[in-house]
Amino acid sequence: MVGLLGGLIWGVGNSFNLIAAGKAGAAISYGLGQGATLVAALWGVFIWKEFKSAPKGTNGLLLLMFVCFIAGLWMLILAGG
Repeated sequence: MVGLLGGLIWGVGNSFNLIAAGKAGAAISYGLGQGATLVAALWGVFIWKEFKSAPKGTNGLLLLMFVCFIAGLWMLILAGG
């Protein structure tokens, strides 16, 4: 059941992504769609606490990862504008 629910959620999200591509353009839609990976990473770090026992300095690398990811998404979105 969990797999079916996950597939249903993915299908709805993909449908919205395709609708957005028709309205806003492919680059903007793609950039926003890739934000799902960012949401998954945020859940892993803040909700599931996957890096709770990580070595010192990991938090700085995680922050750098989030900043670079957001910057990359922003560049993708701007490429379509």
